[in-house]
Amino acid sequence: MNDRIRVLVAVGVTVLLFLAVQIGALALIEPFHESERQAVENPDDPTNSFIYFGIILVATALMLAAFKYDLQWLIRALIVGVSVMLAWFVFTEFVPPVITVGPANVLAVLAALGLGVALLSYPEWYVIDATGVLMGAGAAALFGISFGLLPAILLLSVLAIYDAISVYGTEHMLDLAEGVMDLKIPVILIVPTSLSYSYLAAGSTDDVLEGDGDGDDDGDDRSRVSGDEPADEDDGSEEAGHSDDGSLDRDALFIGLGDAVIPTILVVSAAFFLEAGTLEVPGIALNLPALGALLGTIAGLLVLLYMVLKGRPHAGLPLLNGGAIGGYLIGAVASGLSIVSALGL
Repeated sequence: MNDRIRVLVAVGVTVLLFLAVQIGALALIEPFHESERQAVENPDDPTNSFIYFGIILVATALMLAAFKYDLQWLIRALIVGVSVMLAWFVFTEFVPPVITVGPANVLAVLAALGLGVALLSYPEWYVIDATGVLMGAGAAALFGISFGLLPAILLLSVLAIYDAISVYGTEHMLDLAEGVMDLKIPVILIVPTSLSYSYLAAGSTDDVLEGDGDGDDDGDDRSRVSGDEPADEDDGSEEAGHSDDGSLDRDALFIGLGDAVIPTILVVSAAFFLEAGTLEVPGIALNLPALGALLGTIAGLLVLLYMVLKGRPHAGLPLLNGGAIGGYLIGAVASGLSIVSALGL
């Protein structure tokens, strides 16, 4: 397989993983709503966005402190625990309650615990990706039905700005990502460009090139290009991820799970809170504004991947969230809504 095909396949798989998170979240809207899993009392309150942003800042500070004082095991335990919890929420909605103990679906509980065991015992890339898609869909659905249109747009806007500052300005997210990557936990999506690639055998983040940041504690904060040889981040004369003769020498692409989750919040919010432009799609809740946000996210992703593969580090959420908001507004106008109504004002 030549380098161009490897890159195209990797980009295609990355897009499919994003779509899996988005479609999975849309499929969870009604089940989560019926199970009363909304995280806030008033989803239209814009202060919810700033409260959540504050939680992200605190979580980031705590994680940086944990790495500084060699408490990485605490972060790993926390992320695996969150993975099991979100998996349990999702499995509860789709696994038939054949065996129950009180209100608990025993098979759903066992499936979620099995996922946790797999993460702890064998965190290969496909285990990480499967878990990431599952928890990403669950998290996006939970936040999407909990943030009305204006709070969701505010959240995406604030996080896009924060992401740009944390990557281009303070660069503190770079330190966080370097530590998180070594823990082999589902805060990233991994797309091998080589059939022989093994995340378990890949070693440390010395082999990883920075690509983007997202500022979300649910996922790693950058898109990355990874390979067997360290990339020279200081040399702007070469395309990072490529050798001197132009061939691709990276074995995998990495992108933060939060980069998939955050824009999907708006996709879910649009599908849940708007009744305009409804589309009849079996198994999922969808309308034109939500479809526009979904397609806008994918457009932003393609631009981001192009930049990353060219070797230029970039914050991800300005492109991804910007694409989601722009696509949402186009879809809202196409469905007959005014811009004021689309913004939830």
